[in-house]
Amino acid sequence: MFSRITAARRLPQIITVPKRFTSSINEGSVASSKDFGRKEKAHEDQYTRARETELLKKMRAEIDKKKSELERLEKEHEAEIAKAGKN
Repeated sequence: MFSRITAARRLPQIITVPKRFTSSINEGSVASSKDFGRKEKAHEDQYTRARETELLKKMRAEIDKKKSELERLEKEHEAEIAKAGKN
C-alpha cells in the first residue's frame, strides 16, 4: 500500500533540452540579412507610395476647389466690369 502512495507522489522527471546553436556568429543575424533588409525596404517603399498617393489626392482636391473658386471670382469680376460699363 505504501508503494502505491510513494509512486504517486514521485516528482515528475525533468527533461533537459540542450541549447541549440545557430551557424551564425552574430545574434540577430536575421535582422541584418540581405533578404530581410530588402523585404523591410519594400514594405517601407509601399507605405511611402500609399502615403504620397493619399497626399496627392488631397492636393488635387484642393487645387480643384481653388480652380472653381477662381472661376466664380472671375465671373463676379466680369459682372462688375459689365455693370460699371453700363453706367
